[in-house]
Amino acid sequence: MAIEQAIFRRAELLLGDKTMDSIAQKRVIIFGVGGVGSWCAESLVRSGIRHLTIVDSDRVCITNVNRQLMATMKTVGQVKVDALKERLLSINPNAEITALQKIFTAETAAEFDLGSYDYIIDAIDSLRDKATLILLATSTHPKGERGGGFFSSMGAALKMDPTRIRVTEFWKVQGDPLARALRNRFKKEKTFPRHKFQCVYSDELLKNQLPIDPEDKGNGSISHITAIFGFTLAGLVMQDAAG
Repeated sequence: MAIEQAIFRRAELLLGDKTMDSIAQKRVIIFGVGGVGSWCAESLVRSGIRHLTIVDSDRVCITNVNRQLMATMKTVGQVKVDALKERLLSINPNAEITALQKIFTAETAAEFDLGSYDYIIDAIDSLRDKATLILLATSTHPKGERGGGFFSSMGAALKMDPTRIRVTEFWKVQGDPLARALRNRFKKEKTFPRHKFQCVYSDELLKNQLPIDPEDKGNGSISHITAIFGFTLAGLVMQDAAG
């Protein structure tokens, strides 16, 4: 363990050896390792998380290079979770990184043993799949004022101002179209999250300056915003784990 003691010496100075030992035992799963989830994963591994599962069905494409951690010209075409796993192991070779090239849906939800994780991170883009994960995760993890072991990212696209990124409870999120759509969906279906949970969001909403590519369909986004979203999610995990 000498290599890990050296890697995490600065974190240990801040948090103490007992807290770092506790953090190293935590199990975390991240759903979606794009612009938000990839940065979250790296921050967690650099902070001492050793047991991390990353879930994403996509491959790296060239339009990912502007904002996704593992996306470079060398990794275009690679499976995202595989490229990210290689990066994470280059940081801590002793980390246990499970890379699942899968998509989380209502149909595949049973394949993920959510109860075996201390923390669940939602960085999913799809409204339907995000809603499914929120309902399942809040049913699996215990209720708490800070949301237990579940944290969620709202939309990180169409934003530029880092000072408008905030953390609040899901029902208190303001100005975010994705949160609004989720709440409307829950109300329409009369199925609600079992407890409160914390979200990272921004109330800023810009417009695309050019038409969206029909083959891409994604809105404009930029790295400093997606990275701050991801780092903030990681920070919520670390704050809870250290507390």
